[in-house]
Amino acid sequence: MHKFRHTLPKPRIDHLEQMVPYIFALGCARAWMTLIFAAPRVNLDLGFDPHIVFDYSYVVTGVAIALLARRLSPLQEQPWSKLVAAGGMIAASLCIITSSISNEYASALSIVGALLGGIGFCVFLLLNSETLFPLSIVRILLYLAASRFLAVPIVFFCEGMDGIRFMLALIILPLIATACVAFSYNNTPVAERPPRVYPRFVFPWKPLALFAVFSFAYGMREQQIAFGGGIHSSISTAVIMGIVFIAVYFFSDKFSFSALYRSPVFLLACGLLLIPAEGLLGTYVSGYLISMSVTLMSLLISLVFYDLAKRMGIAIIALMGMERIDKLFIVWGNDCADILSAVSPSHLVQEIITLVLILTLILACALLLYKNGWIDWGGHLVDSADLTAEAMHEEKLLIRCDEISKQCRLTPREDEILRLLARGKTYPEIEKELFIASGTLKAHTHHIYTKTGVSGKKELAALFKTQEPEAE
Repeated sequence: MHKFRHTLPKPRIDHLEQMVPYIFALGCARAWMTLIFAAPRVNLDLGFDPHIVFDYSYVVTGVAIALLARRLSPLQEQPWSKLVAAGGMIAASLCIITSSISNEYASALSIVGALLGGIGFCVFLLLNSETLFPLSIVRILLYLAASRFLAVPIVFFCEGMDGIRFMLALIILPLIATACVAFSYNNTPVAERPPRVYPRFVFPWKPLALFAVFSFAYGMREQQIAFGGGIHSSISTAVIMGIVFIAVYFFSDKFSFSALYRSPVFLLACGLLLIPAEGLLGTYVSGYLISMSVTLMSLLISLVFYDLAKRMGIAIIALMGMERIDKLFIVWGNDCADILSAVSPSHLVQEIITLVLILTLILACALLLYKNGWIDWGGHLVDSADLTAEAMHEEKLLIRCDEISKQCRLTPREDEILRLLARGKTYPEIEKELFIASGTLKAHTHHIYTKTGVSGKKELAALFKTQEPEAE
């Protein structure tokens, strides 16, 4: 039996050099969306909001891909996916830029640009979700927070550019984002990538319904949110994502997911309760709290879906594609606010409706979070005694597989099977995931045993065990 050194350096979740392509991928894409649709530099008098067209295109694309996930997963390996993502966003940039120059075709170009932008941006986000999928939950949390924070200075930097440079930025940002997401995925071991086949499942509608409540509440207040607030690349986003990043990066051993999951409810309730005091405090406090609550809830729902996909072997695009629906509730919340203002401009009536919304929110949270059903979709994260320790163990296992594969010179297919065995996959599960026959799997497994010098699964499992370095 081969003698391997089991003592490995303690892995960390803060490898900054590994973080760069991941955070620039999502950071550049979010900055692009903010610059061109969420907070455009020039608001054209079109009679409609291109951002709404963008949102509907974005949602329809996400739902369509989710419904077709069994045929499309992994989306990264579809030859057209990256072209659609980058091409859609760049084409949208060109259409919006041209519409700002040509008044004659401004409306038509804006509609086409919004449709293409929604498609491209949605496909990109789903590609990015597959890139993040192999990482531990704690590392996903760290990267998502860092990328959302990074988008804010990118937006401020681009907004200070002159016309030509700004136009070039709208074209370059999608290219950087797509290149980074492709690079990150291509450097992921094949066995760690999203599964091609996944079991049938009941969609976790509870977290999505909860997110819809938050999105609708935000939509009702979006028009009153002060400068610097909002759920896109804004100051409020930078503040809350900066806090999350610092908490995970510097205090990972003390980080509590349960505190993260309770925070959005507290922030939203405080923001709504402060609305009647806006005459004294202004709209900054309530607006920022509401924006940060929705941003934090978006992060939480993403983590819940990543955890579900990992534990149940579900294609991440099937979950994240349906999650795009939340944008509709923001639009509908805006519409509801407009109707309310037109029907009853009285502030007293609006405050009463807001209080009703608060009570509805509290009831919804009680039903969705604290019933037994919570265990079915997010309890693993909340109940985990030490999520960071689990992440460290997962990363140690990957490092160990890298070491064994390299020392024993395993073939790419043998390396895939080794990693699946390390994760506790059974032979039937491996055959289904890799589309190989039972005899083929037995042959590869025999080769792995021979090369590693073991005689069975128990001895192979012993090779995956690692020890912490001894204190000096």
